[in-house]
Order: sequence, then C-alpha cells, then structure tokens
Amino acid sequence: MLTRRHIRVKVMQSLYAFNQSQNDKLATEEKFLKKSMEEMYDLYLLQLNLLTEIRGKAENFIEKSQQKHLATREDIDPNKKFVENRIFQILDENEPLRQAIEDRKITHWKRDDEYVVILWEEIRKSELYEKYMQTRESSFKEDKDFVIAIFKEIVAPNDKLYEYLEDKKLTWLDDLPLINTAILKMLQKLKESSAGSMKLTKLFKSPEDKEFAIELFRKTYLNDEMLSKEMLGKTPNWDKDRIAEVDMVLIKMAICEFVKFPSIPVKVTINEYLEIAKEYSTPKSSIFINGVLDKLSREYKTEGKLNKMGRGLM
Repeated sequence: MLTRRHIRVKVMQSLYAFNQSQNDKLATEEKFLKKSMEEMYDLYLLQLNLLTEIRGKAENFIEKSQQKHLATREDIDPNKKFVENRIFQILDENEPLRQAIEDRKITHWKRDDEYVVILWEEIRKSELYEKYMQTRESSFKEDKDFVIAIFKEIVAPNDKLYEYLEDKKLTWLDDLPLINTAILKMLQKLKESSAGSMKLTKLFKSPEDKEFAIELFRKTYLNDEMLSKEMLGKTPNWDKDRIAEVDMVLIKMAICEFVKFPSIPVKVTINEYLEIAKEYSTPKSSIFINGVLDKLSREYKTEGKLNKMGRGLM
C-alpha cells in the first residue's frame, strides 16, 4: 500500500514538524513518524468499514419501510438486491477485517453515522442505483462492477466525507488518494470464491520499506550538519533564510539518499523529490531543487562519492 514516494512524504512531514517544534528528542519524532504511517492503515480500514455500514443503512431503510402503516407493495416485498450484493457480503463476513476494525477501535461510523446516511441517500438517488435495482437478481460481476462504480463516483469524491476525514486527522488528506486506489485494486481482484478468504492489503509492501522509512528519517536528522554543508555553494546567491523550509528538507533527504543509500539509483532519487516538491512546495521549487541535485550528483560522481551498488544505479 505505502509506496516509496509516500514513505518519503511521511518522512518529509516528520522532519518538517521536527524543525518547527524545535524538539531535540529523536525518539519522540520517530514515534510521530511511525504513528502517522500506522494511522494510514486506520483510514484504509475506515473506508472499508464505510461500505459495510452503508449496506447496514440500506437494511434499516428496508425494515422501516416494511413497518409503515400504509406500506406499498414494494415496501412489503422489497428488492433486496443491494443489501444482498455479494461484495458487501464478502466484506461484512471477512473475519480478518472484522478483527482489525475491532483491534484498532474503528468506531467512527457508529459515533458519526450521519455521514453514512448522507452517502446511502446519495447512492439511493443515483442513476447507478436505479439501473442496478431494475432487476432482482445479478451476477457476481454485476455486483462487483456496481460496488466499484459507487465507490469511485459517489463515496470517494464525496465532499462531506472529505471534510469529515480532514477534521479527524489532517494527514489523512494526503493518504486518501493512495488508500482509495488500494481499495479499488482490492475490489477489482475479488472473485466469487473470495468469500471467507479475502486478504487485506498490507501497510508495507515489504519489511525493507518499513526499514527504509525509519533509516531515511534517522540518517537525514543525524547528519543534518553535514547535509547543510553539502548545499553550500550549490545554489546561486545561496541564502538559507530565502529557501523554503520544505525545499531544505527535501534537498537534505535527497543528498542523504545519494550518499547513505547505495541501492537507490540517483535518477530515482532526483525524480522522486522533484515530484514531491511539485505537490508540497512552491511553484518554482522543483526547478530549484532539480538544479541543486543535478549539480551535486555530477560532482559526487566525479569525486567518487556515489557509492552505488548494482548495474545502472549511477
């Protein structure tokens, strides 16, 4: 789930927060980094749980309709295609998902169920729902295509949901696109035989990725003085006070990767930090950062400082 780029973003945010707080306790900020990454998994579970809660609201809607004093034929004999959707059932009956939600105390939709109601109402009034409910039976493919469609077109882009998540945890805004993509990929892979065996996406693709996050944070922080000196003379009219602090952090992280991470290709490092700068810093930051890193990488190569291992890593 967590890509290397998103790991770099998490490290950048932690280092930036570290600098802003003037905190000198490495362990405290390292704990913040780990917590930020773990909370991303909470968001993943929260979004999956949201789908099952929407199904629950649909069931409640049917039950209340049946209890009407002047119930219609449709109220008495409702179309249960939505609540019996096989994808909802797979999610609702998945024990690892249920256990993870319980262990991590994901109770948001029980406490703030008005957001579930908002989404259920939007789905119920949508053309997607109307078309889906024209029949009472469906294939597994139709069920899956429908859930994917409502997630992409109604749930994921919902403004009210976005505001709610922003209010709960600011860092979730950066995580949301990656989480929603991971959920869509998981839904797309589901098969009818997945009932009872659906596997949750892991937070880290490998143990090496988790180690990379901690090592990048530690090595950038602990070598801050050396990394600052490396920047001297590499920027036109260099003035520390005039360089955006986010740019400073990104350049230091990149230099750290140049000299402290022999398995990461130089081009990968430069490209990653340019893309991060485009999203998180000023409009001209990527050009500025590219100039600094390009000059440094060429100097390091000439001086033999790029101790990269493997073919094509220069």
